[in-house]
Amino acid sequence: MVEQNEETPDRSANQERTDELGTPDKAAEPETTPTETAAEEPAEGNDDEVVSGDAEVSGEDESEIAADYLEELLDIADLDGDIDIEVRQNRAYISVVTEENEEDLELLVGRRGEVLDSLQELVRLSVLASTGQRSRLILDVAGYRDRRGDELKTMAEDAIASVKDSGNACHLKPLSPYERKIVHDIVAENGLHSESEGEGSKRHIVISVEATRDDVVEGDA
Repeated sequence: MVEQNEETPDRSANQERTDELGTPDKAAEPETTPTETAAEEPAEGNDDEVVSGDAEVSGEDESEIAADYLEELLDIADLDGDIDIEVRQNRAYISVVTEENEEDLELLVGRRGEVLDSLQELVRLSVLASTGQRSRLILDVAGYRDRRGDELKTMAEDAIASVKDSGNACHLKPLSPYERKIVHDIVAENGLHSESEGEGSKRHIVISVEATRDDVVEGDA
């Protein structure tokens, strides 16, 4: 069943919160890979691979395509779930929810949302295959992203407090592009500096009081 503009129901997290707050800068290993500031952080998934000027399908159109794909997948997997759709600023937000047997839907989330991230990319590819245009839709299952957002906020606030108290930069554990974007925004709201370092599965955020000399782009005074 597809429902428009429904909010995803709250549910308590059933996974233990992992310690994602890293160590102060003085204890961290030196980084040799390029850095990325908050303004350059991709919003989600493979968005950083899309070149400027790529067209985007409308939120309404991609929602219908994504919902059809997800309904077929749920049928194949023999899972019960309703599909809620919301379009905000032409970006589709799709949630798979259920009032019972939520544990079954957790199979589509996986450890730390790894299965969910992969499923989201498959849904985006289904939109691309149907329209020839890229999609930046956000997929949630069983309220995972809402719960994860609360965890990221707590983690970021703990790191911010540590940096303000000690003055030392703090390295966080590796996060996905979507999660890094959330943390970057929280750090910026608190008046601190953040950047991403590392590559691939080791890419993580470093929070500091201000940008270091190495972060100043060529041409800056």
